[in-house]
Order: sequence, then structure tokens, then C-alpha cells
Amino acid sequence: MRPGSMDRRALTSTLLALGSVLGVTALGAALDRAQGSLPDGTDRGGVLPGAGAVTPTGQTTTIEVSMADMRFRPDVLEVPAGNTLVIELANDDPHDVHDLVLASGVSSGRLQPGASTTVEAGVISHDLEGWCSIVGHRAMGMTLSVTATGAGPSAAGAEPSTGSGGIDELSRVPLDLQAAPGAGYQVRDARLPAASGSEQRVRFEVTDVAAEIAPGVLMDAMTYNGTVVGPVLRSELGSRLTVDLVNNSAMGHSLDLHAGRIAPDEAMRTIPPGDSLEYAITTDYSGIWLYHCATMPMSVHMAAGMAGALIVPPVGSAEVDREYVLVQSEHYLVPDGAPGSEAVIHEGAHPVSPAKIAAERPDATVFNGHANQYVHSPLQARVGERVRLWVLAAGPSRGISFHVVGGVFDTVFKEGEYLLRPEAETRGGAQALDLAAAQGGFVELVFDEPGTYTAVNHSFVDLERGARALIEVTA
Repeated sequence: MRPGSMDRRALTSTLLALGSVLGVTALGAALDRAQGSLPDGTDRGGVLPGAGAVTPTGQTTTIEVSMADMRFRPDVLEVPAGNTLVIELANDDPHDVHDLVLASGVSSGRLQPGASTTVEAGVISHDLEGWCSIVGHRAMGMTLSVTATGAGPSAAGAEPSTGSGGIDELSRVPLDLQAAPGAGYQVRDARLPAASGSEQRVRFEVTDVAAEIAPGVLMDAMTYNGTVVGPVLRSELGSRLTVDLVNNSAMGHSLDLHAGRIAPDEAMRTIPPGDSLEYAITTDYSGIWLYHCATMPMSVHMAAGMAGALIVPPVGSAEVDREYVLVQSEHYLVPDGAPGSEAVIHEGAHPVSPAKIAAERPDATVFNGHANQYVHSPLQARVGERVRLWVLAAGPSRGISFHVVGGVFDTVFKEGEYLLRPEAETRGGAQALDLAAAQGGFVELVFDEPGTYTAVNHSFVDLERGARALIEVTA
């Protein structure tokens, strides 16, 4: 490793993460293949099948490469054709885990911040592409090229657009939204948590799990405390909230609490596997606030499950009989038979698809992490009760037009302000609460008759992807 490239913090993080690194080596390799980063049918010797024959020169070209800020430096490696390439690779990023994968199949393995390794790339007979295989990093431009000077051009680094099953990555993953959630799925309690007092401390443990997001459909998820869409937090106005973030996953993660006024530099920094941080805010403003992973690419981390709601009730809000929370999120999956689908982190799960995120083609739009959990386990209310429904559009990209079929809202609170109250002289009512991504609010209504009412995203394409919940009203 080059002198001075590891500071004290990086060394500490590396030592803390060593146990995690040993435990997640196989996990990281599986993720690499799942994202199409380790091509099938390649060997580790640096030669792709069908590559043009080049006489080895017996000489070695050694190049130092640094990884930081989603870039390789240098990102073009010129090697005389026939020379053996040796890459002295250093992860100089203070927070993020990175790696290098070549189209030949050669891989560095994952490197913690401050770590380094020697990559034996083999005899270079043709041009090669390389990239970081950490999910989403390649899409952010973390790529390099190996140029074989004196050799003809080669297309050996090109990726296939379809997998062994001939399926394009943008193909929809079929969902059976009439089926019940899987036998092992535990329906999320949608009730608003009780008040927590003026001082609250919670622990968020970041883990990688296989999570069901629709009946029988599992996603390779990144989570806070093991669930797609993290725990619903509640804090009172003027209270102090401290989150202890512990990263027990395979890559770097972070936290952004939208409800707090705080400099992002330290509190929202990415921490590597095995590291932790303390994040404290005062909840001075009412509303339903998004929290999420702020590690780039955020769209991938959020689509993998790393988002949730923090609720700060407004002063003087009406007494209600029931209070529920619905957090909408959308999810993008690599379909079976598409590139990388054969080798996933958790058997039977779908990796998150950066290609679908970029194309804005979600497979599922869900409430509280599962497409139809409240269809088979409806929310409950009684005739004449006042019900408050908190709603957050967690994204990462889509908003919501929230509507209850058969109901009329007499109260609407959006982004910290009442838009409608029952005592208004206009006697106005509302049919929908419109929220862009990262916005939140609540509605209130009273049910006059018993029956089964449906809460939906009235953008029906999202309703038909799973964004609905039944409310069972009894006499």
C-alpha cells in the first residue's frame, strides 16, 4: 500500500470490520454475480474465451489504481499487448467499500476503506472493461478500461443484454396479488406507536435479508432492523431523539433523518461494515418525516428497503379513535432468467435492479413493505369512529394520490400544515391527499356505515402493483 493512504479512522474501521469481511466474502461474491459483475463463462486468468491469440512478452506492467468518490484513478490503463498486467489497487475512499471486477472474470474482492490488494490480471491480449461491482456503483460511473496497445480492438468487455434464460432485465417480475402473504410473513402493525417521552434512544442495525415484498416474491433487501421499510418512529415536539446506527451488512450505509436540522458531514456519513455512529436531533417541527440511507446511489439503497417514517404529531390535533401509518415504497427486481439472476445473495430472492430504477419501471408499489398484507389482514374501525391515516411517499421516486374508496376526508394535513378542517366555513371535503416523493401528511374521516373500504394509491398503475389496504368497518 502507498504511504499515507490510511489514516487512523480508516485503520480503526478496517479492524472493526475484519470479522464482517471474513463473514461476508461469499455474500459479496454472490452480490457481484447477481448484479452481472462477474460474467459466467469466464476464468480467473484474465483471458476470455474466444480472445485473439497474442504471444506473451514475458514482461510485466504494474499500475497503481486508487478507488474513491465513485471513480477509479487512473481510469484508463494502457498495457502493451502480451504483457502481464499487475494492478496495485487501493481503496482510498474514507467510507465506502469498493472492488474491481474485470470482464475477464478477474476480481479484487471487496476492499474496506483504507485497504489495498494486488490484482493479477494476467496476460493482456485485448481491450478489457472493468468496474466496481458494489450495487449501483457502476451505474454512477465507477468504471475503467484496460487498453491493449498494439492489439486490435475487442468487444470482449461487452455485457450481454439477456441472461441464460433469454430474459431482459427490464421484464416485469409477475406478482400474484390475490394470494395471501407467505406462511412465514409477519404482517406489520400499522398502528401509530405510543408517545415516547422527551428523551428517546433507538438502535438501528443495518442487515442484509431476504424479505418478502409480495406473496411468494423475495427481494435481496438492505434493511434497518430487518424489515423493508424500517420501524415507524414517533417523537413529540421539542423532544430529543438519538439513533445508534450499527452497520452489520456487507457494504457501507448511512442515515438521513429529514426531521432534524443538522450538518450532514458527520451524522449522515457512510460507515463501513462493522462501524457505528450516533445521530441525535431535536424534533422541532410536526409532520411525518422520511428517513433513509444517504449512501450513493440512494435510489438503490432505498429501493432495497432502507427508508421509513418518523412522526411528530402537531399540537392541538383532534382526538381520534384510531390512528394508522401507511408508508408507500416501490421496488425494482431482477427477473428470473435475466443477467445475474442465477446467483443471488439469498436463495430464491431477486436482486434489486439498478436498470429498472433508472428506467422507472417498478415491479411492486407497496404499503409498509408488502404488496397486499392489509388485504388479507385489514385495518379495523367501527361506525362513527374518527380515524386518522398518516401517509408517507417514501419513494425512492414515486409519489401517491391517497384515496379511500367510499370515504370523504374532512381533515387534511400536508407537510406541516392543515389544508382542511371539519370546522371550516366552506364545509369542504377532500377525496385525495397528493404527495410527491419524500412528502407526508395525514387525513381524517368518519365511517357512517359498516363495510369494507379500500385505501389506495389513485394512480391506478401503482394500485395494480400492490398499493392498497382494506379497512374493515363494523357496527
